[in-house]
Amino acid sequence: MASLQKAPVPPFSYEDAVKKVRMAEDAWNSRDPSKIKMAYSVDTVWRNRSEFFKGRDEVEAFLTKKFEVENGYRLIKEIWSHSENRIAVRFSYEFHDEEHNWYRAYGNENWEFDENGLMKYRHASINDVPIKEADRKFHVSFSRKWTDEIPSRKHKRCTNQEADRKFHWSTGQRPLDHPGLSELGL
Repeated sequence: MASLQKAPVPPFSYEDAVKKVRMAEDAWNSRDPSKIKMAYSVDTVWRNRSEFFKGRDEVEAFLTKKFEVENGYRLIKEIWSHSENRIAVRFSYEFHDEEHNWYRAYGNENWEFDENGLMKYRHASINDVPIKEADRKFHVSFSRKWTDEIPSRKHKRCTNQEADRKFHWSTGQRPLDHPGLSELGL
């Protein structure tokens, strides 16, 4: 049976590494554990905070539990550095618990990929900071261009008076025109 390949594959150029980071961000923002786990090798090894996992099944079980308690999850990742088969990432995400207490998590990940572009090792250090809902940073500016792409069933059109208003992007991929961590001062 041929191994699954997840392009781009090593050796990574800077552009490849940036693409890999955005692909990971998009997958995690889907909050679909069965989709996310496919970016990892069958025998992937993880350290996430103080927990350790081995294999896609353990990763999927962990992610399923994570997304059950981390509501309103929105994630932004940014490349820190890379080599031929390794990428270092910094990230931040916001979520709330069942009582609507908001948190912003800050973290760093070290990734190592196999020859098929699947992540073999993931080491994540993460800290949670309680925040007020008013202090959330992951917003999108209502811009005419962006609202033209929004399905009417999810969002209302904005008026000129509301043009400066902010809103949180809907579930899934962060809009391409949304600022990254550096632009947000994170």
